[in-house]
Formats: sequence, C-alpha cells, structure tokens
Amino acid sequence: MYTDTISGSKSKRVGLDALMGAVMRKEIDVVMAWDVSRLGRSLQHLISLLSDIHSKDVGLYLHQQGVDTTTPSGKAMFSMMGVFAEFERSMIQERVKAGLARARAQGKRLGRPTCTTHQDRQSKGATGAGVEY
Repeated sequence: MYTDTISGSKSKRVGLDALMGAVMRKEIDVVMAWDVSRLGRSLQHLISLLSDIHSKDVGLYLHQQGVDTTTPSGKAMFSMMGVFAEFERSMIQERVKAGLARARAQGKRLGRPTCTTHQDRQSKGATGAGVEY
C-alpha cells in the first residue's frame, strides 16, 4: 500500500513516486485509488500518469467514481473527471484570492500577529537564546 499526506495538487510526492516506481517495474497489476483528486488535480499530470500506467499494461480503478480505466468508457470518464478536478482547484484558488483581496480592502491585517517586546523576551528566555522543545 502506498500513501501520501501531501496535497494531490503536488506532482512530486513520496508515496506516488514509490507507486509509479512499482508500476514501471511491473510489480503490480492494478492501481486502486479512492478518488481521482487523490492522484492529482492537474489534467496534464493526470493524463501523463494514466499514460505511464497504461504503458506498462497496469489498470487503474477509482473507487469513489467506480471507474475502471481498462475499458474505453473508463478512460473517457477518467479524462472528464480530471477536467472537473482541475476546474474545482482553480475555483478554490480564485475564492481564496478574492477573500484575501476583500480583507485587505477592508483594512484587515493579514498574516501572523506581531509580538510585543514583552512576549518576545518571554519566548527567548532570560539569555536571549531561542526556546528548545
């Protein structure tokens, strides 16, 4: 079993890289994933991934969607789901950017709050060195 805790939007992931290594060595017959968004959220990356998987005669099964890409209809559905996953990611990015712009326009301060000198002294300790945990 291969797992990742990093976002599906990243193309370089330890678990995915290990999985694809096993695919390239033909150590597995079918890649099973929970959802298309767990594999990736860029259409270009998903198509490249599917191409690599199929070049080694390895199937892909997506549980949430019930898609088996060993069939022509499964391949078509996979491509459509990739388009929608990329669209969803773009919409989320736009909403976040709009929310940040609105907050700035309203004069809200964004980011980490500044420390007062009293708080700063407490966190560094009496010697001025950083706190160890």
